[in-house]
Amino acid sequence: MPARPEGLGDGRKMHVPIPPARPAMSATDPRPDRAVEARRFVRTHPHGVLSTLSKRLDGAPFGSIAPFVLDHEGSPVILISTLAEHTRNLDADPRCSLIAHPCAQDPQAAGRVTLVGRAERLPDKHALGPRYLRRFPEAEDYFAMHDFHFYRLKVQAVRYIGGFGSIHWIDAADFAPPANSLGESEESILEHMNADHEPNLRAYCGHVHGALPTSVRMIGVDVDGFDVRADERVLRFDFGQPAPDAGAVREALVALARASREPG
Repeated sequence: MPARPEGLGDGRKMHVPIPPARPAMSATDPRPDRAVEARRFVRTHPHGVLSTLSKRLDGAPFGSIAPFVLDHEGSPVILISTLAEHTRNLDADPRCSLIAHPCAQDPQAAGRVTLVGRAERLPDKHALGPRYLRRFPEAEDYFAMHDFHFYRLKVQAVRYIGGFGSIHWIDAADFAPPANSLGESEESILEHMNADHEPNLRAYCGHVHGALPTSVRMIGVDVDGFDVRADERVLRFDFGQPAPDAGAVREALVALARASREPG
């Protein structure tokens, strides 16, 4: 610990310990668990506010409601029209941010995550169409229109507020999920679970969320967990550890099925 010399009055010096400086609240948090927390939070709250730089208003911030999904590389993807003001803004200047937050009664106490980066239009909207529409089936008519396209936000920085006093900058590389092959296997996993394991899906809902839905359907799976549409709700289930491929997903689902059958 560094020390500061202080006079004793007789020419001698004493050393008074200087406490180490607190890390700045805005410093990037290197702990991977913060990044995982932030990524899981974003997956659980796929409705946000997109902020672009207004072309019409000389670069003034312009906010828009923006439902989104994360692709398997952890990038938010939004479906927007070329006629929309925010799309014109992005085409002129791709810099933007997206804040994900719950619709909480006390928004200041609730967590939120701001993703900052640059948006790019995807040349093919059909590759991500099924994943997006499983989460937002009400967007099917928009998806069919020729003027709607997917834009992907390439994340460059992440601001995570987990609650009062829990404020962190997170590197984009830490926010990104581990390399995985679920982009190729997601649809086959969903087909199998929905066709053969509906009772397990219902048991998961009861065990994790205390819900007893009549209708259940797995609508998405990723390295961090999976989503189930349970009646009119979408319920999120986190894996205990990352599942980068179909085999790891199967192990996680089997473990959850066993836990769901245990008493108490």
